[in-house]
Amino acid sequence: MKAIGSGGEWWWNLPSLRRKNESRRRGRRNQDARGRRRGPPREPLSSSSSDSVGQSRGWPLEFPFQQAVTAACLTLTGDTMAQVHRRIVDRRKRGPEPDIQALVPDLLLNHDWLRGLRIASYGFLLYGPGSYAWYQFLDKSMPKQTLATLSAKVLLNQIVLGPCVISVIFAWNNLWLGKLSELPSKYQNDALPTLLDGTVSA
Repeated sequence: MKAIGSGGEWWWNLPSLRRKNESRRRGRRNQDARGRRRGPPREPLSSSSSDSVGQSRGWPLEFPFQQAVTAACLTLTGDTMAQVHRRIVDRRKRGPEPDIQALVPDLLLNHDWLRGLRIASYGFLLYGPGSYAWYQFLDKSMPKQTLATLSAKVLLNQIVLGPCVISVIFAWNNLWLGKLSELPSKYQNDALPTLLDGTVSA
């Protein structure tokens, strides 16, 4: 009997039969009190699965914060230089060369800081993220660093990005000023000169 028992244990421990027996036991556990079969027990979500669910529900694109801050600083600096240059030219037209000590306080006191805020917000919210997406698109479309691709990128910047930037900044500026009705005439009169010299008028 011991031999039979040992043989029985060896036979019982076969992998295929052990899997069948475990599946039968799981089937009994998944039955309710009335004998109806329930579904398989739910496995807890792992950290990787929960992370993937969170990522799928989140915003698909990350905001390029560094590029936005850089664009805001550059646009604010450019607008400041444009205002200072225009004010110096106006003072020279009105009279003799002004004193430097009197010029600096005049430039600071008469500086249009609200206009600078408009331009900086445009750079942070629109130009920084938009130009970042544009250059990412160009790099994916033309990954090879050759003279032909470089020339094509420069050409596309001039004929696509430049007009888009001018149209958006005009609309942004007029929206802040409450002058959206004047936007068509603004495009007609100032779009081409702005595209040629790169100076945005208030």
